Amino acid sequence: MNTQKRPFKVLGVQQIAIGGPDKKRMQALWVDMLGLTVTGNFKSERENVDEDICAMGHGAYKVEVDLMQPLDPDKKPAVHATPLNHVGLWIDDLPKAVQWLTARGVRFAPGGIRKGAAGYDICFLHPKANDEFPIAGEGVLIELVQAPPEVIAALG
Repeated sequence: MNTQKRPFKVLGVQQIAIGGPDKKRMQALWVDMLGLTVTGNFKSERENVDEDICAMGHGAYKVEVDLMQPLDPDKKPAVHATPLNHVGLWIDDLPKAVQWLTARGVRFAPGGIRKGAAGYDICFLHPKANDEFPIAGEGVLIELVQAPPEVIAALG
């Protein structure tokens, strides 16, 4: 194991993304029963998703619960096929994290660093390793999210 100092920190959980065939059914639990607030909606043909962004907590301590259904259930990515679609982690320096992790054999999903549904820069760790990149999410898709200054200040 490389003992070089890691040039970034994982600050906390940014989001939990839940997929299903019908957002309304997920809203019955997360919004109606548990009291989360819908703070936004994101639709993307490229990502085949219609997503309600819900929130618990406030400010730097807010955690999103994204309720995702596919725009077309027969297309990929199939956001509804895995009920716990992915977990998002706040990162204090996303570009450094990607560079450092890649150099150590961590596999990233295609797409690179880009704007995510909530407006933050994001990228994904691939759920499956391969020969070139032997470290991955072991079945879990993991989103790395660039933390804004107020989150870094509160959680750093």
